[in-house]
Amino acid sequence: MTKKISLTATTIFFLATSVWAQISDAEQALVDTIDERREYALELLERTVNINSGSMNFDGVRQVGQVFMDEFKKLNMDVEWIDGSAFSRAGHVIARSGSSGPHILMIGHLDTVFEPESPFQRFKRVSDTEATGPGIIDMKGGNVIILEALNALRESDLLDQLTITVLLIGDEESSGRPFSLSRKHLIDAADAADIALGFEDGDGNPGTAVIARRGYTDWTLSVTGQPAHSSQIFRDDIGYGAVYETARILNAFRESLAGEPNLTFNPGLILGGTTVEHDTDNKRGKAFGKSNVIAEFTTVAGDLRTLSLEQLERAKETMRDIVSQSLTGTNASIEFSDGYPPLGPTSGNRQLLSLLDQISQDLGAGPVKAVDPARAGAADISFTAGRVDRALDGLGLMGDFGHTVEETADLTTLPSQTKRAAILLARLAATYRTN
Repeated sequence: MTKKISLTATTIFFLATSVWAQISDAEQALVDTIDERREYALELLERTVNINSGSMNFDGVRQVGQVFMDEFKKLNMDVEWIDGSAFSRAGHVIARSGSSGPHILMIGHLDTVFEPESPFQRFKRVSDTEATGPGIIDMKGGNVIILEALNALRESDLLDQLTITVLLIGDEESSGRPFSLSRKHLIDAADAADIALGFEDGDGNPGTAVIARRGYTDWTLSVTGQPAHSSQIFRDDIGYGAVYETARILNAFRESLAGEPNLTFNPGLILGGTTVEHDTDNKRGKAFGKSNVIAEFTTVAGDLRTLSLEQLERAKETMRDIVSQSLTGTNASIEFSDGYPPLGPTSGNRQLLSLLDQISQDLGAGPVKAVDPARAGAADISFTAGRVDRALDGLGLMGDFGHTVEETADLTTLPSQTKRAAILLARLAATYRTN
């Protein structure tokens, strides 16, 4: 399989470094604990990957949630299952501990894109350093890193120096609606926290982390035209029909907005003809039309991704203006449905990245830089934007080919990412004490 050279080179260098000259004795104890539990962490990863937890497999999501709930209970954390029936999903896991020090929100998710009918169902070792499996990097590996980092802190009597909330979302890959219900507990937790840490896999490179994520907004374009025999198209009293108007609008979107940094918009589904049936719940539809009849209806479903709310509003206004300039004999409207908010690259986020970068170099693993937001999709940490002082994502298990049946983990990054996370938490606690 194709591997990212930078990922492999970094992890080999990390594991080859035997002298941890820049870390304290207390931090070395965290490293030792993580190394001692390496096999247990791998076993837990394999066990959870082998439980199908496609977003709509509610029983499977609950089973994975129960495994992690049992593990958090071993750390004497208060654990709660949040039922998701109100937003038509399985639910979430919340684990809490402590009441002093900085309040850290640690975010993962239980579900995967692989439903029970997928051919990709099992964990498989392909080498000493690689394994494949559904959700192995997105993001059951990240959940294991959260657990193992907290365990290391507990073994060193450091966990009580932090206030920790862990939230493992049960519907990240296919979010329940409305967001006011499916993300209520995440928003509430962010409002109470000082810092948010996300354990997605970022761009798969341990030399990077995520300080900014673009949000996404769904849009639906609806167009009507005047039906008539195809030979009469373009007449002043009949006009251009729904399909031509749709083509004009989409091309105008491209001409007006394509190329703007961190802005993308994608028409993912187009239905057009004499009749159109759009099944919004299942993201599919049917259309009937004939080549000798002017199309009466067209529907387009797409998404819009931006790095800031200001950029989002500007793009919406441009798109609305284009839609309003209808061709003769047609009428069009566009509706926007907000999804994940953008997470901007704030100074606080950059401070967290700087701290992680220093930790990585102290461990002998080399520098860590920010991922280009254009290479990072939406994630649950975005709901913490404007609610926490600092946020950092991409701290999970690294690998390649996420969301495909070749999803592959670099297993050497399971302990290395856990060490970085544990020391990051320890230094955040120490910084809080000195302030």
